[in-house]
Amino acid sequence: MPLRQLAPALGALLLLAGCALPPAATTKSEAQCVCAACPACPAVEPPQPPRAPARPLQAARWEEVKGWGGDNLAEAHGALLASCSVLAKQPAWRGVCEEARALPAQDAALRGFFEARFRPWRVVNPDESREGLVTGYYEPLLRGSRERSKTFAHAIYGVPDDLLVVDLGELYPELKNFRLRGRLDGRKVVPYWSRAELTPQAPALAGKALLWVADPIELFFLQVQGSGRVELPDGRHQRVGYAEQNGHPYLSIGRWLVEKGELRLEDASMQGIQAWARANPKRVGELLNANPSFVFFRELPDSGGGPIGALGVPLTPGRSIAVDPRAIPLGAPVFLSTTQPGSEKLLQRLVLAQDTGGAIKGAVRADFFWGFGAEAGALAGRMRQRGEMWALLPVDLLPGNATK
Repeated sequence: MPLRQLAPALGALLLLAGCALPPAATTKSEAQCVCAACPACPAVEPPQPPRAPARPLQAARWEEVKGWGGDNLAEAHGALLASCSVLAKQPAWRGVCEEARALPAQDAALRGFFEARFRPWRVVNPDESREGLVTGYYEPLLRGSRERSKTFAHAIYGVPDDLLVVDLGELYPELKNFRLRGRLDGRKVVPYWSRAELTPQAPALAGKALLWVADPIELFFLQVQGSGRVELPDGRHQRVGYAEQNGHPYLSIGRWLVEKGELRLEDASMQGIQAWARANPKRVGELLNANPSFVFFRELPDSGGGPIGALGVPLTPGRSIAVDPRAIPLGAPVFLSTTQPGSEKLLQRLVLAQDTGGAIKGAVRADFFWGFGAEAGALAGRMRQRGEMWALLPVDLLPGNATK
């Protein structure tokens, strides 16, 4: 049978085995729950990620974009210029990005610019529905040290030397966007070690500790978020970001607690899991090992801006989102119409599609970046809203070209 016919089946087999995951470098973990830390989410995962429709973008008029006239577009100017630092390399975006750089950060000027130079495209799901899930994420802060101690006993690990990562798309174009992760056992490639096997005594982790932190549950959620900062004893902050993953699928520890009768579904939030762990310190290892996925990190310079998203630019709090790039071009402006976390208060604003995530699948699906620290974490943790989205593309760029 020709490889062209075999490739889809092979790709599906690898996904089912938990060995292949999208290769995009992102602040979000490559194997996470549907909405990193929102209430009830760690206990509920869909059996299959939503499909992106063949034509996820449908032509719309500006008057159909809900809330377009109410946003202060000047607040999104910096995020727009960040996207343009990448998009301007593409001919279809070069002209509008040059014009954007010359514009003042004023609402009226930007509104006129978008209405003249862009066209709105409504984002739709495969079933033609127009609403989807909007969750939130953030950059956490953990207390830690470069030295292990009784206080700081839990390691943030760098990528082990024996982790093999094969980009299947380099060998077979039909398998573009899939990676195979494993290790060598003699001459065979076998699945990489699971979380339970990656104990501090595991030879693979010897010498790979980057930093040591105080709280194992906070470390777990750092892996879910995919990036964060560690406050060292002298007050300095060290930023860390996603580097690799062990190839095992994410299994929800919230779901595990619910199935064990330890938590009610409505209590299986990030905060609920943390409270359970503090009340049951001797069972934390058992809890975490219920999820075989494990994320490895790298140290990053703290430039003072947000973490680096999949587009390769710093994320802007309140103006950056993670999307499924099969539906929305990475870097594109998007107008988002949703509500504030846990409320009916409208949240309608221009955002930039600057990140992706292993769980951000489907057309009308967004993860809203709230920023850094505890306050951002509280907002992200409560956010599980319904929303609508419009991708804004240059007038001469057709969606068929944009979503390839």
